[in-house]
Amino acid sequence: MKAMGPIPGGFEAGADGSLAIAGTAAEALVELAGGTPLFVYDRQRIGEKVARFRAAMPDNVALHYAVKANPYPSLLTWLASHVDGFDLASGGELLTLEEAGGLACPVSFAGPGKGDWELELAIERGVTINLESEAEAARAIAIADRLGVQPKLAIRVNPPFALKGAGMKMGGLASPFGVDSERVPTLARRIADAGAEWRGLHVYAGSQVLRADAIIEMQRATVALAAEIAGSSGLPIPHLNLGGGFGIPYASGDEPLDLDRVGSALRDTLLDAPDVLNETRYAIELGRWLVGEAGVYLARVVDVKQSGGRTFAITDGGLHHVLAASGNFGQTLRRNYPIANASRFALRSSQVVTVTGCLCTPLDLLGDEVMMPGTRVGDLIAIFCAGAYGKSASPAGFLSQPDARELLV
Repeated sequence: MKAMGPIPGGFEAGADGSLAIAGTAAEALVELAGGTPLFVYDRQRIGEKVARFRAAMPDNVALHYAVKANPYPSLLTWLASHVDGFDLASGGELLTLEEAGGLACPVSFAGPGKGDWELELAIERGVTINLESEAEAARAIAIADRLGVQPKLAIRVNPPFALKGAGMKMGGLASPFGVDSERVPTLARRIADAGAEWRGLHVYAGSQVLRADAIIEMQRATVALAAEIAGSSGLPIPHLNLGGGFGIPYASGDEPLDLDRVGSALRDTLLDAPDVLNETRYAIELGRWLVGEAGVYLARVVDVKQSGGRTFAITDGGLHHVLAASGNFGQTLRRNYPIANASRFALRSSQVVTVTGCLCTPLDLLGDEVMMPGTRVGDLIAIFCAGAYGKSASPAGFLSQPDARELLV
């Protein structure tokens, strides 16, 4: 038997002993959606996260949603009335957000390698572009001149520090992301001199961090860096995106992030910020922390077999929908996500089961020797913490398997 991550609190069995999501039996949700595999997203859980953020963070820190975490249109439409803005990573996300009604909120667009069509789309829609290089700045200014539109331009900074404990570090090293901090003041002046609307800075140093002290240190360093850039450039910083990086517990031994501690420290950091930042507005962009624990992936067991003394439950899902749960999304050591037999959620675990998907690869491993109730063909398997970097971050076209359904409840 191998350990698995903690099932997020609040998931309970219904009257029939099966898993209930947002008060409805998992089987009923599958029927409503038309079958498995299925991602279910609980909006109440997301709303609770929004409320927790607002209670913990200073009033002058806006909450932005990072669309790359989960671009499901129904989710974006719901979030548009609950968050303060959106952060994009592609022109495709911009179009999806527009269709979902999210462009009424403040929107910014980061990411290296933006195409001219993406820059033009963002400029036309009034989206703030977080520039990743001097060359991208020149292209954006030229496109805006051609359109006769004043662009909203900010600079994504490649900071001289990293976010300690981050699952993916995006600062403190040579990087395709952002402009090295020592070159930012010169570029900022060039943007202002070109007549663009100068929007400030974006600093994103890493992701999936559970250590409050690491995030606190990163936020302090980010505010200090912004003040330094303001002094060197002679320009104000109208807006400072502090990035995110807030993690959620996925694996055994993971502890939740102490959000109250982060918020208290950030309040002190902003109160002590240099005068050059007195007019600066702040934002934190969150994706995984907001929606990750609200998502459950449901797959149907199609076969149960014995091999080499082990029991295998084979499902109609797999890594083509939940790549991260299989351990193939950047993990150096595979660890089990929280997983359960949704059909027998209330029963005591009595059997060691290895849960796989339906793909012809040994990488398609969803639960490695986890304890479950006796599992049978037809049962539903639930993988938790599947609300972020699930369907859209997985190789859906691999082996031409059917797409996963999605449902917001």
